[in-house]
Amino acid sequence: METDNGLATEVRRLAERAKQAGRAIAIASTQRKNATLGRAARLLRESTPALIEANRADVERGKAAGLSAAMIDRLTLDGPRIEKMALACEEIARAADPVGSIDEMVRRPNGLLVGRMKVPLGLVGIVYESRPNVTAEAAALCLKSGNAVLLRGGSEAARSNAAIAQLFARALEEEGLDPAAVTLIPTTDRAALAVMVKLSGVLDLLIPRGGEGLIRYVSENATVPVIQHYKGVCHVYVDGDADLELAEKIALNAKVQRPGVCNAMETLLVDAACAKEFVPRVARAMTAAKVELRGDARARALAPDMKEATDEDWDAEYLDLVLSVAVVDGIDGALAHVAKHGSLHTEAIVTRRYDHAQRWIREVDASCVLVNASTRFNDGGELGLGAEMGISTTKLHAYGPMGLEELCTRKWIAYGEGQVRG
Repeated sequence: METDNGLATEVRRLAERAKQAGRAIAIASTQRKNATLGRAARLLRESTPALIEANRADVERGKAAGLSAAMIDRLTLDGPRIEKMALACEEIARAADPVGSIDEMVRRPNGLLVGRMKVPLGLVGIVYESRPNVTAEAAALCLKSGNAVLLRGGSEAARSNAAIAQLFARALEEEGLDPAAVTLIPTTDRAALAVMVKLSGVLDLLIPRGGEGLIRYVSENATVPVIQHYKGVCHVYVDGDADLELAEKIALNAKVQRPGVCNAMETLLVDAACAKEFVPRVARAMTAAKVELRGDARARALAPDMKEATDEDWDAEYLDLVLSVAVVDGIDGALAHVAKHGSLHTEAIVTRRYDHAQRWIREVDASCVLVNASTRFNDGGELGLGAEMGISTTKLHAYGPMGLEELCTRKWIAYGEGQVRG
């Protein structure tokens, strides 16, 4: 991807300006940061009609461009979703401030008192598609954790993102802080991304949120540290002795509630011990919810209207009302399937057996593992973080939803009384 020199210069200027603004954020008091977040929440509520109007233009353009129903859902803002953004700001304000906290203080034999202090990362970049609420959540989390943020949203949400970013800049300015601490790159030209991923020495961390193609491009081209998940191929496994009414409820929620998000279920695994009863039952429920089913041979034998699943289906992140179904031989079969096809994102088991629940928790490698609950709970807000910068499946330096703690690092500190090294 080639870049225009003028564009490259402007993106770097914006990034350097944001990094400079972040110095004051890094040392701002908790009270001041909380006041800024409270003001942002009020501005979001007061600006609801204007935000909906800006978003309406994005949605209409998205429909004209042929975006899927699931993508339109991700893009859409309404009163309740804007209120949720405001509530997230307030919840983040109430959360403990990690910046400056000290732990692991120990006295060395030479009398030196040594510990570690949590400090902001610096300038955090986030590249994202479709979901304008990410603008608010990223800004709020970065502000509370003492970081500046450089935002680059997708063209499909350009008007919505700009309107939300302006509100945060206004909140910062009204609280006496530099509005550049929340900077939205004002162009959706993809060439701007090529500049952003090369901002070594300016950008301290880059988080891409979007389709697999975007994340691979960032990971393969960045010269700055990157946190990412390539995709969310999430499973629900229904154990042989599961409460089938509960299993149906969980499976429907995991697939249907918001199919276009990364923590939606993409594959349903059913123990052969209960498949004869459960597969036809869940197939009827999913079909009624307009879900297209693709099954293996054993699943199709029990629900013949299913399409035949291909090898590609087991690794697919549909982000739509499409579901793969496989019948497996007990928990060992389910664990083997997840180990082969999982994406380290979210995995759930429905079971009455304590030993199977414990095996699932211990043996499944994923950023969030659930027992008798929907995959949709792997979310920063639902897990008590207030909001999230994204869900990391890279394990370094974070695994799972990234909240305030994950937007900090730790530096060593030491108190001495004249000690010198011999």
